[in-house]
Amino acid sequence: MIDRAVVIGAGLIGTSIALALRAQGVRVHMDDPDPRNLRIARDMGAGEELGADPGPPADVAVIAAPPAAVPEALLRAQRRNLAHVYTDAASVKARVAEGAERAGCDMSSFVPGHPMGGREKSGPGAARSYLFQGRSWAVCPTPEAGTKAVAAVTELARLCGADPVVMDAAAHDRAVALVSHAPHLASSAVAARLAEGDAQSLRLAGQGVRDVTRIAGGDPAPWTQILGGNPGP
Repeated sequence: MIDRAVVIGAGLIGTSIALALRAQGVRVHMDDPDPRNLRIARDMGAGEELGADPGPPADVAVIAAPPAAVPEALLRAQRRNLAHVYTDAASVKARVAEGAERAGCDMSSFVPGHPMGGREKSGPGAARSYLFQGRSWAVCPTPEAGTKAVAAVTELARLCGADPVVMDAAAHDRAVALVSHAPHLASSAVAARLAEGDAQSLRLAGQGVRDVTRIAGGDPAPWTQILGGNPGP
């Protein structure tokens, strides 16, 4: 059972995870380098601020940060002994796991993960407790991961209303390239082409165009990292 969790990163995904856990009665403490994000998440009821003295280790800690930032954030969290088990929510897995190992992280307590839910909006104000309801949540244990750690991350996904899918990191990265990354690129390409359209043409645009281009409204900065972290697939 997960009684207490730490969420590092108070953006859309981290705050949504925190809200989902709070709805299930889990005590949540949050941390974020941006005090404004942390304040918004706290005011939304996502959890309390972690603070300088984190207290005893939580059952699980979630690193909700862009792929390149995960290894260093994980190492800092482990050195602070924030939790017994650690996971992340980045959209690529192989490079995150490789980076964590190179950084010297404890791989036995780290189980990479990826909740397959999101919005075209960003920031804690866009977070929703039901964001992962009925969605898949990839759980990608490395060979070093302990069985209890895998079980804890699987339970975390279930508490957030998701359907955990255990798979290796390489299979995950191939899968998300097909069902997430390529569709996002296609949406962005269509939106970029529309930017060149004349006013008369755009007046004829209907719901189909809006459906195709909706996800192109997302912040391009994290998507640059995501696509750069999964170039082969």
